Amino acid sequence: MNITLPSYTSGTSETPLLGMTIGAMLDRTAATFPDTEALVCLHQDIRWTYREFVDKVNEAARGFLAIGVKQGDRVGIWSPNRYEWTVTQFATAKVGAILVNINPAYGMHELEFAMNLAGVSVLVTADSFKASDYRKTLYELAPELKAAKPGELKAARLPELRAVINLDADKHDGMWTWNEFVQSGSKVSQDELDKVQAQLQFDDPINIQFTSGTTGNPKGATLTHHNILNNGYFVAESQRFTEKDRLVIPVPLYHCFGMVMANLGCITHGSTMIYPDEGFEPTSVLQAVHQEKATALYGVPTMFIAELAVPEFESYDLSSLRTGIMAGSICPAEVMKKVNNKMNMKEVQIAYGMTETSPVSTQTSSLDPFEKQVTTVGRTQPHLETKIVDPATGNVVPRGEIGELCTRGYSVMLRYWNNEEKTREAIDDAGWMHTGDLATMDEDGFIQIVGRIKDMVIRGGENIYPKEIEEFLYTHPSIEEVQVTGIPDEKYGEELIAWVKLRPDADPLDADDLIAFCKGQIAHFKIPKNYKFVDSFPMTVTGKIQKFRMREISIEELQGEK
Repeated sequence: MNITLPSYTSGTSETPLLGMTIGAMLDRTAATFPDTEALVCLHQDIRWTYREFVDKVNEAARGFLAIGVKQGDRVGIWSPNRYEWTVTQFATAKVGAILVNINPAYGMHELEFAMNLAGVSVLVTADSFKASDYRKTLYELAPELKAAKPGELKAARLPELRAVINLDADKHDGMWTWNEFVQSGSKVSQDELDKVQAQLQFDDPINIQFTSGTTGNPKGATLTHHNILNNGYFVAESQRFTEKDRLVIPVPLYHCFGMVMANLGCITHGSTMIYPDEGFEPTSVLQAVHQEKATALYGVPTMFIAELAVPEFESYDLSSLRTGIMAGSICPAEVMKKVNNKMNMKEVQIAYGMTETSPVSTQTSSLDPFEKQVTTVGRTQPHLETKIVDPATGNVVPRGEIGELCTRGYSVMLRYWNNEEKTREAIDDAGWMHTGDLATMDEDGFIQIVGRIKDMVIRGGENIYPKEIEEFLYTHPSIEEVQVTGIPDEKYGEELIAWVKLRPDADPLDADDLIAFCKGQIAHFKIPKNYKFVDSFPMTVTGKIQKFRMREISIEELQGEK
């Protein structure tokens, strides 16, 4: 009798969870590896050992106490990647303030929404980034700031906000400079900070991260020390990080990928955090790896694709690279193979998760068969559970069948901040986080993500998973990047459209060429009927493709042609 296993696994480990706060972990690492480089911020010419880094963090933590920040207060940070971002991350953790990560790409409406939802009382902000003038935006949103004494703001549209710390060297009306802020810490002794830190518990909320906004209004995932410290630790454990590892971090710090998987992964192992630039620039990343002899590199697939496409790619010495993480969206197998071979990242790993799960739930290992490394998101992380359920019934499906992926364990957020209804929709009575992702689990527990529930295309009664078609189209030698989505169709209900980005040196291609390429290789109903050739894709700032925007644009353009 053949017994099919249910799609359920739990991640076992002899390595225990860390039962401590983020501040306590940093102190322990700084005491263990005082002379190891902690932070290298190339664009700001900063290079600190762990001894120096923890001193800077303590100075800023005393600054927060000096300006009246208490445990549970929300401190917002609106900035690209800078050393002050990371100092703020650890300083707020030491005083028990909840760090509210604000997307550097947010405009005024989104900023107002996020700050008021979280009740931000202190904002640490860059002066500007790329096309965004943060100071101008703040003065428009809170005109009272111009006449306010620093720390005494009363603004109609931001009623909770009382203080702004600007990272610009110059002084601006109503704001403290970063230097003024940290110097205020001299009014508070280290003993006072130590007493505050000693009262903190690892289950306290410490971070609010807004979901990326690929669908609907952002929600504030509320995460604890225990959530994110352990997740960063086990992500880096899987890569066998030690104090000898040097990680280049081009992903945004405001996102879990940057502040958890990268920063917390490093400080739990005494490894070095390296920031190549304020934002992602492929040449800066390659230069940082080359110059700093980095052993690890993180990025979303679009970042690795851009790095591989740099014209002078061959001139950079990447031989020091060993490992890294590719995550943030589904990773094409062809890109993974190139990263393995051309970037020397033989131990690169795929990680899968979501902000609400701190973020990583599954991860590949360099010990996995290569085919599993390039076609799956690995197996369940230590101390976590995974199941795949029928979205209609909630019942666990047999191995090999498609269903919604759910995860449970230490990594699941406390709640969405001030949003009980959405919290109940996401986390069920048994503590399972429902991801909204469609997945399968094989006999060995490896998980494949086949798409979002909302991305699945139903064409003439056939369920189509865009990822499968994308993977096939990636095998075409002229295609650099491809995304497939569904659009309404009168006859079949839905029809497929492929957005295609060609390699710079590729021969010209048209829709007929690609249809011919697909014929006989994939089922006829899976062959996209429509094609759009593009230079870029609509994305969130973290590099996630916004398929809902692709759909909207495609529908508008096709209607315009009728």
